[in-house]
Amino acid sequence: MEDIYSFFAKPKDPFSFSAVKISIASAEKIREWSYGEIKKPETINYRTFKPERDGLFCAKIFGPIKDYECNCGKYKRMKHRGVVCEKCGVEVIQSKVRRERMAHIELATPVIHIWFLKSLPSKVGNLLDITMKDLEQVLYFDAYVVTDPKNTDLKHKEILTEERYNEAREKYGNAFSAGIGAEAIKVLLAQIDLDDLHAKLREETKNTKSQTKKKKLFKQLKVVDSFRQSVNRPEWMILNVIPVLPPDLRPLVPLEGGRFATSDLNDLYRRVINRNNRLKRLLDLHAPDIIIRNEKRMLQEAVDVLFDNGRRGKTVTGKNRRPLKSLSDMLKGKQGRFRQNLLGKRVDYSGRTVIVVGPGLRLHQCGLPKQMALELFKPFVYSRLEAKGYVTTIKSAKKMVERETSEVWDTLDEVVKEYPVILNRAPTLHRLGMQAFEPILIEGKAIQLHPLVCTAFNADFDGDQMAIHIPLSIEAQIEARVLMMSTNNILSPANGEPIIVPTQDIVLGSYYLTRTATRQKGEGKIFASPEEVRVAYDSGEAGLHALIKVRIDGKLIDTTTGRILLREIVPSELPFDLINKVMDKKALRQLVNKCYRTLGIKQTVILSDRLKDMGYYCATKAAISVSVHDMVIPPKKKAILKSAEKEVADIEDQYVEGLITEGEKYNKVIDIWATATDEVANEMMEEMKMTPVLDETGEVVRGEDGEILKEESFNSIYIMADSGSRGSKDQMRQLAGMRGLMAKPSGEIIETPITANFREGLSVLQYFISTHGARKGLADTALKTANSGYLTRRLVDVSQDSIITEEDCGVTEGIEVKSLVEGGEIIQRVGERILGRVALEDIEDPFTNEVLVKAGEEIDEAKVQKIDEAGVEQVKIRSGLTCRSKIGLCAKCYGRDLAYGKP
Repeated sequence: MEDIYSFFAKPKDPFSFSAVKISIASAEKIREWSYGEIKKPETINYRTFKPERDGLFCAKIFGPIKDYECNCGKYKRMKHRGVVCEKCGVEVIQSKVRRERMAHIELATPVIHIWFLKSLPSKVGNLLDITMKDLEQVLYFDAYVVTDPKNTDLKHKEILTEERYNEAREKYGNAFSAGIGAEAIKVLLAQIDLDDLHAKLREETKNTKSQTKKKKLFKQLKVVDSFRQSVNRPEWMILNVIPVLPPDLRPLVPLEGGRFATSDLNDLYRRVINRNNRLKRLLDLHAPDIIIRNEKRMLQEAVDVLFDNGRRGKTVTGKNRRPLKSLSDMLKGKQGRFRQNLLGKRVDYSGRTVIVVGPGLRLHQCGLPKQMALELFKPFVYSRLEAKGYVTTIKSAKKMVERETSEVWDTLDEVVKEYPVILNRAPTLHRLGMQAFEPILIEGKAIQLHPLVCTAFNADFDGDQMAIHIPLSIEAQIEARVLMMSTNNILSPANGEPIIVPTQDIVLGSYYLTRTATRQKGEGKIFASPEEVRVAYDSGEAGLHALIKVRIDGKLIDTTTGRILLREIVPSELPFDLINKVMDKKALRQLVNKCYRTLGIKQTVILSDRLKDMGYYCATKAAISVSVHDMVIPPKKKAILKSAEKEVADIEDQYVEGLITEGEKYNKVIDIWATATDEVANEMMEEMKMTPVLDETGEVVRGEDGEILKEESFNSIYIMADSGSRGSKDQMRQLAGMRGLMAKPSGEIIETPITANFREGLSVLQYFISTHGARKGLADTALKTANSGYLTRRLVDVSQDSIITEEDCGVTEGIEVKSLVEGGEIIQRVGERILGRVALEDIEDPFTNEVLVKAGEEIDEAKVQKIDEAGVEQVKIRSGLTCRSKIGLCAKCYGRDLAYGKP
């Protein structure tokens, strides 16, 4: 009875493991793994589709094709489990063993494993102290090596050409031993006594003075030590037996039309088996030495290609000229087994779809399509439906969900409420590429994303896709909420500045709201309180851009109506000066930063959401549009170009007369056109920036001197560039000024500039000249992405152990930091460079000797301001470079964690 119960018991997983180790396998180990020897290169019978016996897919060796069914069909079903069919020799067992059972090929002659020969530095070459060139000559049957010189003049491990070998044989007869191919190398490796060699190398390293020789000896020692620490023998690097991968890991799949798709490994194994069998036949026939030697070399090459195609010699290709994928290709690189399948796996409870903007969301929310949510949270919905008594079984719950009844949607709402989900946008280049949000169920099929997190994800809405993951366990949900929630990731880990700063439309709306304009309704009025301003604006008595005076905290302040309206959403603890100016992108960044530093994370999140709503509202109200006529071409452009052309003509004349060299001419011409381009750009900016003041009737207003009065304009393109919401001065120049000088692909600047702009339109020649830059830009972007990705990967690799392991290592050394100066101009002040670091020694005011920062204190924003005001030029700080921690770094040397703004 117990046997019957054990039959239904859940089997223990024999393949659960906590680590993977890669080491050399001996011939005995390979035979131990194997379930049989493969003797034929055949795969399957193309008539019956059954595997050939002793072939690469043999059912006798690897197990049955179908669950609990032998090859000939004598034994079927589970009752015969474990029986070996006496007719076809196949064990009646589950077919999944074909993923686990290995086989082997007995080689007619030893061959070297190419990894130990060709991977630099060569392991075999190092151990034997033979150069790679000589090794290859021996292994590929071009030269002999002396394995035992005995009493002759020959040296041990001496390389002999064919002629020298024949001469030595004539001279000494059989008085010495020499060999060729992998057999000879195997003999040499077997002769090595690792302990003796280790002692000898140690002695040599002590006695030698030459650095080059020392380097070489250390390389040798490294390999010898590795062999001594493991229980491996050097001769195992030469193979007598080759393991064969389980057949389901190199499948042969039938396609329509009677053709087959096969793994490349099957072709590579077939090559090895064919050559091996041919060599066995030739050896049995006692064929001439030259033929056998050639066959051995071909077998060595076939094994090389199986292990690593293209490592040595020509790459072997398939029918469609595509290189065949060898065992190494399966393991290495981004698509290999380690990085693709072990480090990165496909997961359940995840999905991906296109993203769209969600302007109505709060910072901690994302819009999740209902259909998607139902699929992702299916098990939770089933469980909740059962708990609420709507259904009694999972099967009926399944049917109910398929019918999508109102109870299902209500249940889904309950399940999803406050359940964090993780959104990820590829490529995930930094920590903020994955963040958690609370889902809000929406109609449609696209995920809605909060506009302020787009910077962190580097997302835009031109067809980007994002993946969504559901944290299942309670621990995962807590981590998602505490560590990954978008509201807890306000600062950029790169520089410690806020990353959820308003952009684009929000900046445009805020800029428009806080701009000034003359002759607005209510201009010059004085208000007793900000509340009065709101009433006046709502009743139409004060224009949005009107310059007014308002009493705030007992002081009369010059401001505008719009700025008072903005004050309503800003926390009262922040000074009004912060927003009593035109709020461009920089000012908004300062506002968010100040709010975070002063009031903390919660108030910053609330302010950011309010700024977003206000920005969008005002941008909509502003109704800013782009017209061709907004691109104002400066009237002085023609005169500037004429003057530049005249100067260039003068330079040309000087060159023709031989007064200046070609290089001087080139430099002067480039300089003239660069100056002209800047002049045109400045004129254009001036034209766009200022506009004539108009009275109520629409007439131009003149000053007392008769000059037309001008004010800052509301030109759409100027507003966008000036606010920092979109575009730049450079792009405006190309639209309405002149495109200017262009570079060749080599980087050299072309002498003739493009004098036209996009509004005027380019001539054919001008357009053709401008295509250089566009093409170069695309090529550079592609190369830059690949290089920066690889650099990041290497940096992560070397710095993964740099973790904070203790509070203070007690080091007395540090580094000296000064302001960054380039060309006499300060690029970064000393204060900016030391923010968040720990002072190594007291920092004193150079004039008063007052201690600004004590040794061991963190240098925060307030202290940075003191240091900059005191004019301190250099500061000694603790650094990771001088940290004395045995493992990782200490907190004092590392300084502030920029991602959270805390030490």
